[in-house]
Amino acid sequence: MNRTLLLLATTGLLALGAGVVGLPRQKDTSHTVARPDEDLGTGVTLTPTLAKGGALTLEGKLSGEYLMAGPSEAFAALTVRADTLREARRLPVNLALVIDRSGSMRGQKLTDATRAARRLLERLGPEDRLALVHYGTDVSVLPSQPVTLEARARMEAFIDAIQDEGATNISGGLETAAAELRPYVESFRVSRIILLSDGQPTAGVTEPGELQLVAGGLRRSGLTVSALGVGDDFNERMMQGMAEQGGGFYGYIQDSERLADIFRRELEQAAGTVARGVELRLELPEGVTDAEVMGMTARREGRTLVVPLYDLAGGQEARVVVKLTLALEATQAARGVLTARLRYWEVDAGRQAQVDLALTAKVTEDEARVRAHLDKDVRVYAVRALGARELQAAAEQMKQGNRDRALGMLDNARRLFGSSAEALAGEVADVDRTRAAYLNAQDETAVRREALQLHRKSLKTFGQNNSY
Repeated sequence: MNRTLLLLATTGLLALGAGVVGLPRQKDTSHTVARPDEDLGTGVTLTPTLAKGGALTLEGKLSGEYLMAGPSEAFAALTVRADTLREARRLPVNLALVIDRSGSMRGQKLTDATRAARRLLERLGPEDRLALVHYGTDVSVLPSQPVTLEARARMEAFIDAIQDEGATNISGGLETAAAELRPYVESFRVSRIILLSDGQPTAGVTEPGELQLVAGGLRRSGLTVSALGVGDDFNERMMQGMAEQGGGFYGYIQDSERLADIFRRELEQAAGTVARGVELRLELPEGVTDAEVMGMTARREGRTLVVPLYDLAGGQEARVVVKLTLALEATQAARGVLTARLRYWEVDAGRQAQVDLALTAKVTEDEARVRAHLDKDVRVYAVRALGARELQAAAEQMKQGNRDRALGMLDNARRLFGSSAEALAGEVADVDRTRAAYLNAQDETAVRREALQLHRKSLKTFGQNNSY
């Protein structure tokens, strides 16, 4: 694929996510958002549709038992849950730690990164394999090997010798790490690259979309990619996209001293993984003219939206909220509105697994009936996602220096969250804290920091549990 086509494909893929800023907001005809004199908590609690296969359970509900005939919208909430592990255990892992040593890492960031690497090393044993990679303009590697006592001494010396210099060759670091992990993928149930960077890519592959495609390719070959951004100057959308496409975790680490704890959690996540290569495929029947996956990257394949999800450890879950654009005719019986197909690699069984779930609703011309049968839970999920979209837009406006627009979007989010003082009280409080901190920010660095924190909060608000 030539460069132009690659960039066009990447642009189309990202446009499906909710991170796109500046798109016009459509009028809500789903009746999901509360009226000014209505509390979001009103409505019914519908019984979710459940389907289980292997280690994962897929649960789904629509925003109501009835949908409006004609042009309208509705929401679907889908939750993927991993079984809780029956007993404490730790799977051996095949890891590669990839550390940015570029000039901008000079000082405390690199000191904390190397200290955290040694802490990670302390948690590994001879049943695990570890490759160590650090990159500036060029790439240095200590090849993958079991973490025996002898190897541990070599690894500690390699870590201690890291010196800051050069540009930021993220792609070179990833490719080197992948080459070290690939020979052992078949021998380990979990293989993971942990990427650490504090800046923008300036050597090797520098286009963010291309780097995300690289991460997606590694995921399809059995390698999970987590992307951790340190400091205030990294490209958070690129790092988030790499984690999404790589099936791993994304982190914004303002205080580099937190790295040791993050590396510990990464190891626990990798060692407790029960499902990897998780992918949700949403099939749109006739009458569903469009769909938006809120806050997550998706790609379209005909009338199917493909949503890559992160690897799931025991007891974890992922929630996907989908806004559906409809053009339906009134029906007496329930009709299909969305079919969800969950595909993943079941780690314990060593096999590919699949779970199918169909969501149905009746279609009516009676608006009062639609409103009387709205599901309280899905209303909360939908409004939380709509508010999170405003938070992401506000973060983008903060970075661009558009103060009034950023404050307006924060106010939009607060109004949405305020429609349920009980269910969304935490989100309201977060918006108030963010607004106050933003107004008190004294310089561009402080503003940038608030924007990054707001971006991270928005991911949690969307229901994504793969961020630190």
